[in-house]
Amino acid sequence: MKKKYKPKYPLVWQKDDFFIKIYCSIPNIATGIILTTERSAFVIDPGDGILRDLNRDKSAAEILAISDIFISHGHHDHVGGVWSLLTYLSVMKKKTPLNIFYPEGCIEIESIYNAFLQVYSHELTYKINLHPINNSRSFVRKRVKIKPFKVNHKEIDDDGNPVAVPSLGFKFTYNGKSICYGGDTAYTETLVKMAMGSDLAIIEAGAEDESSTDLHMTIEQASEIGKTAKDYFLVHVPD
Repeated sequence: MKKKYKPKYPLVWQKDDFFIKIYCSIPNIATGIILTTERSAFVIDPGDGILRDLNRDKSAAEILAISDIFISHGHHDHVGGVWSLLTYLSVMKKKTPLNIFYPEGCIEIESIYNAFLQVYSHELTYKINLHPINNSRSFVRKRVKIKPFKVNHKEIDDDGNPVAVPSLGFKFTYNGKSICYGGDTAYTETLVKMAMGSDLAIIEAGAEDESSTDLHMTIEQASEIGKTAKDYFLVHVPD
């Protein structure tokens, strides 16, 4: 019998002060990632439990210093912790703005934002800026260059058909080092291009078998892409 690959979380990678920690990336449960440099703190795909994980790992001051959230897509295992994180930042009196970057058309993030403002706008201590992304233009945040790119993620509709959802990967570059995060995606040449030569590639391998490759990649597909980077993690692997 073929031995099953199972990541051991958390997964940590660091080059000088360029640091990333994947607390977990478990299909249908949760994802949670923090990326930091000496001058920046970003959260990527804050799924359920992100506040608990951050609180175990970081001081309140470090959590309040988070300036940007990057969302690959709106499925619950990638955005389930947004509400609790936004609430904590207000309760702890965050004063600096928080930016949320997400694929245009991701109604989950916009719904969470609108509902959150309805409940907490009278006591919110910081400004939340939404940034829907509909292109692949690079931008810079806190001296980190971010290159968004489209990936190929789908969900099954009520009739059993795969339907595309707004989804992105992100490539983060800082001081000549780069981290490529593919989010959830089936095989796509865009990810192949972005991962190649990266110092770290974070590649999902969520397909149970060949029959589900419309939605995710197999371990074999993900590994082949990962090997084109200097180092790689396979994530989102089914139990």
